[in-house]
Amino acid sequence: MVFSSVFFLFCFLPVFLGIYYITPFKHRSWVILLGSYAFYAWWRVDFLLLFIGVTLWNYLFGIYIARSRNQKSSTTNKAKPLLVVAIIGNLSTLGYFKYADFGINNLNLLLNKLGASPLPLADIILPIGISFYTFQAISYVVDVYRGDTPPTKRLVDFAAFIALFPQLIAGPVLRYKDLADQFEHREHNIRIFSEGSCLFMIGFAKKVLIADSVAPIANAAFNTAAISSFDAWIGAFAYSIQLYFDFSGYSDMACGLGLMMGFRFIQNFDHPYVSLSITEFWRRWHISLSTWLRDYLYIPLGGNRGGKITTYRNLFLTMLLGGLWHGANWTFVFWGALHGTALAIEKMFSATQPSSFRLLRYVVTMFIVIIGWIAFRADDLSIAVSFYQSMLGIHDAVPIGSTFGEINTRSFIFLIAALLIVALENMKRQNISLIPQHVTRYAQPVLLLPIFVMAVSKLVASNYSPFLYFQF
Repeated sequence: MVFSSVFFLFCFLPVFLGIYYITPFKHRSWVILLGSYAFYAWWRVDFLLLFIGVTLWNYLFGIYIARSRNQKSSTTNKAKPLLVVAIIGNLSTLGYFKYADFGINNLNLLLNKLGASPLPLADIILPIGISFYTFQAISYVVDVYRGDTPPTKRLVDFAAFIALFPQLIAGPVLRYKDLADQFEHREHNIRIFSEGSCLFMIGFAKKVLIADSVAPIANAAFNTAAISSFDAWIGAFAYSIQLYFDFSGYSDMACGLGLMMGFRFIQNFDHPYVSLSITEFWRRWHISLSTWLRDYLYIPLGGNRGGKITTYRNLFLTMLLGGLWHGANWTFVFWGALHGTALAIEKMFSATQPSSFRLLRYVVTMFIVIIGWIAFRADDLSIAVSFYQSMLGIHDAVPIGSTFGEINTRSFIFLIAALLIVALENMKRQNISLIPQHVTRYAQPVLLLPIFVMAVSKLVASNYSPFLYFQF
């Protein structure tokens, strides 16, 4: 089930919220848990058992780790071995479902060169959302070990946290320590519900009206063997816009749904396409993941405590593993390595980086981001290389514009509109505004409802609109 579906909007969500609000507060975690399990089981019931198993595994280890930490009279620290086992269990589950076939494929390439028989693929189905709920589970047991949060008092609260359907499929990556108090006390009123409803409608419109409308341009560019340089750049811009409005739209919808239930989630996007460096980009893009990687990977690796070379290495390894987290493909490894290299280089020259040349820094940053997105979108590295060649005009390609000949004008209009939105975000960041603030404050609520109705009408016509990040 996806948020941008007729069934979710007109059946699941109204029924869930109705039951949620007539249930006494002390039992609402049960409503969240059962509703979230129903939401997840809509895809496949059998993988719900895996989901429950991961929940119980981390719940029990959280209790045992906390007990071991509190046994100060013991001469040996049993908490750390328990933490290691808990993390190995989580990573083994993620590794099997996400990377087993990837490993076998690459091993078969080696066996083929050696003249040996290839191994059969396992043909493993990737459970939706496993990357997100595994990271959330790991952060919980680590935080309990560190003493940053006490173990959950009630299994149902922890299970509801792991299963919380607004962020279950594509984030934000939540941490139990940030929501623990909200499971015990959270506010419900018309103002908060209205705020959540508006945020949901904004995200829905970003996804359906912009991301989905630009998608045909990106798909046409990436699904054509050899295209002109102009078409390749248009396709790259289109995918960059599609991914941003698709993923940030999902995050807005998730945060909006959370507010409808009284939860406040972490902001996941902060106008990333106005960044003047890759370092700033990662402070603004997928914020919940970048902070997770910093706190649970970069800092444990040593962070910046071991000298310059160690710092550069840790930055590179963090982004390399962050790229691999996105998918079992060398394209994601390349994407992570690209960003890791850029971060290390920026760290190297940060002390001497001039405050001027803002336009040049912006152009360089966006160039690296867009080059990275091409590998992120490509099915394999050979397709990415071919696309790069097209951007450089190396291919004997079809005439300019013919790739998009059958795409209606509306897709280009939405692409231009999306680029203008990004430009206006940049102007807003520089305190340049073409529209007075008091006008936008009152105009937004008035315009939002008809825009949402327009988005729903478009959805009804197409009936299915999957999110890009579901594959991760």
